[in-house]
Amino acid sequence: MSRRRASGPLDRTVAALARHAPPWLIDPVPRDHRESDQAFRRRRRVTAGVSVLGAGLLGVSLSQKPDSKEFYGLTMAVAGTWVAGGIASGPLHLGWMRSSKEVLHRPVITPVVTGVGIFGVFYSAALVARRIPVLNAAVTRVLRYAHQGNPALVATTTLANGMAEEVFFRGALYAAAGTTHPVAKSTAVYALATTATRNPALVLASVVMGALFGWQRRITGGIQAPVLTHLVWSTLMLRFLPALFDDQPSIEAERPQLDD
Repeated sequence: MSRRRASGPLDRTVAALARHAPPWLIDPVPRDHRESDQAFRRRRRVTAGVSVLGAGLLGVSLSQKPDSKEFYGLTMAVAGTWVAGGIASGPLHLGWMRSSKEVLHRPVITPVVTGVGIFGVFYSAALVARRIPVLNAAVTRVLRYAHQGNPALVATTTLANGMAEEVFFRGALYAAAGTTHPVAKSTAVYALATTATRNPALVLASVVMGALFGWQRRITGGIQAPVLTHLVWSTLMLRFLPALFDDQPSIEAERPQLDD
């Protein structure tokens, strides 16, 4: 059977990027992550159970009041669930990246630059989302935790969950997906878990970022690149995005009025 030629605009764009991008940026590094059939089945059982448990906790955590003990406790419980599931499923790998001189090194600079770049994309998209009522409301609902919460605690829980998600979704779950379309499979489960929040903005972000993080895992063979990109992206989003979706009026409305 002949191979179908790329015909759509997206197919042509991906093919053009593959032809012109430097090999060290798109070719997976050599790796040996083979494991026994028994270990692979165990990994799949663990990731299946943890995916359901973590998604449930995630949905409950974002239904709590901002700056409440319940919110911070449940949010950290979500992070703990992802990390525990990732560790319990089997070995995790940091990964390697090729330099332009074909030398293998741990990925650091490229993931950090990628995090900055993807933040720029999301910031531009946020300027558009403000003009779309459904997305504006969805993003504002998420950012109320930043507006009304303790800055240090919000940053801690956000970054802890960013790292934990990569340990589980691009570590354990990616490995459990096997060798057939692991990027698509891990991204799909990531998005399904995020639907527990019932927030369309978060689900949309999970699809975009899940695909990017999955691609980084594919190229490097480990979780260090997606972890660094996720942390940089999350830090910048938390620092600059709330100002675009200021819900100060709603905060003022919730404050008790003092008698004259």
